[in-house]
Amino acid sequence: MASNEIQPQHHADPVLDPQNQHHHAHHHHTKFAEQGREDEVVYANESSLDKIEKGIPEPVALDHSNESNSQDEKYGESGEVQPAVRAWYRRALKHWRPVVHAVIWLLFTGWWIAGLILHRYDLGWLIPFLLYLAITLRIIFFYVPYTIITKPMAWVWTRTAHPIVNMIPEKLRTPLAACVCIAVFLIGAFASPTSPSNNRADRAVSLFGLVVILFVLWASSRDHKKIRWHTVIVGMLTQFIIALFVLRSGAGYDIFNFVAKLARELLGFAADGVEFLTAEAFYDLDITVKDNTGATRLLTPGKWFLVSTIPAIIFFVSFVQLLYHFNILQWFLGKFAVFFFWTLRVSGAEAVVAAASPFIGQGESAMLVRPFVPHLTMAEIHQIMTSGFATISGSVLIAYISMGVNSQALVSSCVMSIPASLACSKLRWPEHEETLTAGRVVIPENDEHRAANALHAFANGAWLGLKIGATIAATLLCIISLIGLADGLLTWWGRYLNINDPPLTLELILGYICYPLAFLLGVSRDGDLLKVAQLIGLKIISNEFTAFSALQNDAAYADLSDRSRLIVTYALCGFANLGSLGNQIGMLSQISPGRSGDVSRVAFSAMVTGALSTFTSATIAGMLITDEKAYFGTSS
Repeated sequence: MASNEIQPQHHADPVLDPQNQHHHAHHHHTKFAEQGREDEVVYANESSLDKIEKGIPEPVALDHSNESNSQDEKYGESGEVQPAVRAWYRRALKHWRPVVHAVIWLLFTGWWIAGLILHRYDLGWLIPFLLYLAITLRIIFFYVPYTIITKPMAWVWTRTAHPIVNMIPEKLRTPLAACVCIAVFLIGAFASPTSPSNNRADRAVSLFGLVVILFVLWASSRDHKKIRWHTVIVGMLTQFIIALFVLRSGAGYDIFNFVAKLARELLGFAADGVEFLTAEAFYDLDITVKDNTGATRLLTPGKWFLVSTIPAIIFFVSFVQLLYHFNILQWFLGKFAVFFFWTLRVSGAEAVVAAASPFIGQGESAMLVRPFVPHLTMAEIHQIMTSGFATISGSVLIAYISMGVNSQALVSSCVMSIPASLACSKLRWPEHEETLTAGRVVIPENDEHRAANALHAFANGAWLGLKIGATIAATLLCIISLIGLADGLLTWWGRYLNINDPPLTLELILGYICYPLAFLLGVSRDGDLLKVAQLIGLKIISNEFTAFSALQNDAAYADLSDRSRLIVTYALCGFANLGSLGNQIGMLSQISPGRSGDVSRVAFSAMVTGALSTFTSATIAGMLITDEKAYFGTSS
């Protein structure tokens, strides 16, 4: 070899070589991707990676409309795809599927018509209509391709929006988009009726707080030149529009109130199981006890956290595993992921995790993209961790609702945190590298832990729910005990400094530290600032369970105004705390031990970014609240 030739650089893993990225076959680069069909979700089997390495030809990947077919094909010894023998119920279902769909549609049509006649004015018509419309469209799209709608939409979009955008000079597009976003924020915040507890000065403070949070993220950005402003602007605009829909429109309030009502009623079924294990009417029992002073107190075991909340978590996790077994949860996650992938221009892995975090939690959402974790960029790792910190999971959502926390605020905050986490993370840690899932949304199947049938999935969910519930209970016990120990030491030390009223406690110290933050959120300034700051500090240093428990049960927070209570509910609705920091590092390090160093490097930044993205939801709620009492009339 000539001495002047450049020696090639060899990598242990060819995927990590920038020269090879997107020049070799990934299991998600199917014929669909080559044709430019970037608006579909692919469910790819993890074993296909091994088959590619062995030279076995890979079958055409399947999108979500054909996901059931993946169970009907198997590889032969020579590598060719062979049809598998279907179970009898699958053969019968395929043969009679049109009849089954017709019967289901007729039943729901009759139900909808009966509801319009009998309950249009007392129960409302919007929710039944939306449910009937969703079922009808789903049945239609079993037989009609999505392209019958998407192609005309694309045709109209390319002939209306594209020409208008092309008329604008490229240098002016981002500033004009920012101006449009600012105009929407100003009009939405100030062009509405006010009240004594919600005047324009309060909304201006919340708007100023949002600006300060975004400025802090921009000022601390790792590379100002690499910031993708499209993601930031569209993410914040999407978050604001969701809040407008929930907080200002009657339809949005009704929809989220309906979802929250379903979540509250789900607790009743867990109560049935508790009564079977204990005694009938257990939740109505009252026990009279005497304390050390001889005074009597009335205890209601049905309101104990260990009895009311933990069983609800166990049942909910088991129910989610059942939905996951039937691919119902994956279908919804795919729709969410495609929307945020298309609108915010993030990678497929980021879109999937962001869409899944509010439903299945920070650790489980990362498991959805487990095959890609070893090849994620630093910005993607930061985004995945930020999504987990910015919201809460469905299991603890049920727990907070059972504690009496406002359910509409919790549900809407979870949805608002999806675009907020994407926007804030890309502002703090912009992308520098080429992503493996750029241009494609992929949700790999996980055959390793797949249940054999529905009963197996439900049993596995019960065991998983028991572990989650026990972990939550043990964590709360240790954290609350540790806080009590710290308060005891601080109070003893404070006496020698004559700090007795109020006593020196951890909450008091954190309250003064977070005092400016509470002001920026737009909290009422008539005595609520320190109390809200204490709750925010308690949430960050311990967890949101402790903060929500204090909000609902501590007499010191009973006199919070409705505005402050609603804002702090949004501010506390996230996993950004020191305990979750360790959980996320441990989970991602277990998934990919080789990336544990990278995970640790971005973890603290992701936690702070996740907390700030949650606070943006609180500031937007402070800008858009018009009738706070409407939310607390049904939450407790």
